[in-house]
Amino acid sequence: MTAFQTTHAFSGFSVDDIDAARTFYAETLGLDVTTNAMGFLDIRLAPGGSILVYAKPNHTPASFTILNFPVDDVDAAVDDLNDRGVVTKIYTDPDFGTDDKGIARGGGRGPDIAWFTDPAGNVLSVLSAAPPA
Repeated sequence: MTAFQTTHAFSGFSVDDIDAARTFYAETLGLDVTTNAMGFLDIRLAPGGSILVYAKPNHTPASFTILNFPVDDVDAAVDDLNDRGVVTKIYTDPDFGTDDKGIARGGGRGPDIAWFTDPAGNVLSVLSAAPPA
């Protein structure tokens, strides 16, 4: 038997304000968030994945997308996020090709995707769960 195991593997990222992160992930996004004994956040994802979120005083937002949410309808998901106060139009660079809603249309080159940030500036996304027809 190998000592290295992948059972119960999890991802993690830092934030600068654990309370703001708890509010955003639990209340704004509606994820299952608990606080562990060390004061870190445990975000439970279906069907059993998890993410550890920890406070870091000198936090620098990730320069890449840290968490992707596949959805059946990107437009509806963006509308829902916008209704919750989440800004999805975070890129104005024409290379990303986002529309007025902040959605980069895949056009057969990839999925439709919209990016947004958490309170710590980390980038998240909603993207098409299935390739466009």
